[in-house]
Amino acid sequence: MNQLASRTKMTSQTGLEDLIPDITGDIISFAGGLPDPEQFPNQAITESYQRVLRDNGLDALQYHNAKGYRPLREKLAAQLNQENYGITADEIILTQGAQQGLDLVAKLLLNKGDNIVVEAPTYTGALAAFAAYEPTYSELPMEMDGPDLTQLNKILLTQKIKFIYVIPNFQNPTGIVMSLAKRQRLIELANRYHVIILEDDPYHYLRFSGENLPSLKSLDTEGRVISLGSFSKILAPGLRLGWLLADPELLTQIRYLKDGTDLESPELTQQVVADYLEHHDFKQHLANLRADYKQKRNWMMTALDKYLPAGFEYSHPDGGFFLWLKGPANLDFDKILRERMAPTEHILYVPSVNLYASKSVYNGARISYAAPDEATIDYGIHRLSDVLRDELRQAQAL
Repeated sequence: MNQLASRTKMTSQTGLEDLIPDITGDIISFAGGLPDPEQFPNQAITESYQRVLRDNGLDALQYHNAKGYRPLREKLAAQLNQENYGITADEIILTQGAQQGLDLVAKLLLNKGDNIVVEAPTYTGALAAFAAYEPTYSELPMEMDGPDLTQLNKILLTQKIKFIYVIPNFQNPTGIVMSLAKRQRLIELANRYHVIILEDDPYHYLRFSGENLPSLKSLDTEGRVISLGSFSKILAPGLRLGWLLADPELLTQIRYLKDGTDLESPELTQQVVADYLEHHDFKQHLANLRADYKQKRNWMMTALDKYLPAGFEYSHPDGGFFLWLKGPANLDFDKILRERMAPTEHILYVPSVNLYASKSVYNGARISYAAPDEATIDYGIHRLSDVLRDELRQAQAL
């Protein structure tokens, strides 16, 4: 249809729609970053809805402004300041998940053709959010301690960059954690070249082992870091509630954009989450999540060790939701998914081609351990490995 805007050409090529397809009973999905539904505090949230509607229902059901429910912003500020963020409630806006934060920042900063620096690979949902604004990309290869900052320095020396998008904790999809030295270096580079950093941090509270590192926002010295967080991974994604932290001047402009986008995030949901935090031990809830996801990660690594053929390797993350699977260079995980894995085996994953802005890498996949149970993980990885073994045999025979 020639009536469609040019941006739809880019938004239709991200693969985001494949993360959460219509699931039938026999499909095993390792694709989307779905939390474990057994960990949703269903009864507690039910009680919070009842309490809010009983005690403050008329207010909760009314329009409010785009900044969000102040008591919840104050609770978030208090929690984050325990980690040396040094912020106030006035530097927080509540969003409809971190995904809306990605869209708002892109809307704030991007004109058609502007250049963004992204990690390679990176979160396909971010590429989908940015695609609507028709940018170009410069990619940073991932190293064991985070993105290649030597390459970043070369890019910043030669190109005009609108912002740098990074996932410092349990990077999606590789699971890599950016080292403290690289976090500090990244802030130095952003300051030197006057560039904004967009820090996407939905897995911040899901570390299974190792040392917690300071966020980029807490290291920010010139107000250049915009930071995103979310209740989707740590409470429930159906609430569609996240937060965005930014310097007041930037936040004012983001608020104007949110006004025109949706007026506000749902007030009732915000008051319910604030009530839940007031009446329950959220630290214990997070501890339970970490124990659950660590166990699921271990189940998936055990299955991969048992079934995965030689010639493949996978990451060993200390937190988050994902393992990064890599095969020989001549394998095309996207082709395997669409021709065999999905239609025949009914197993889903995210092929690496959808996780690179350049669409240039085919021999990898993101697989999530967060939602399935042990038996499903074992069976699914067994079937996945059998297909990969057969595909590898065919490729070697050519």
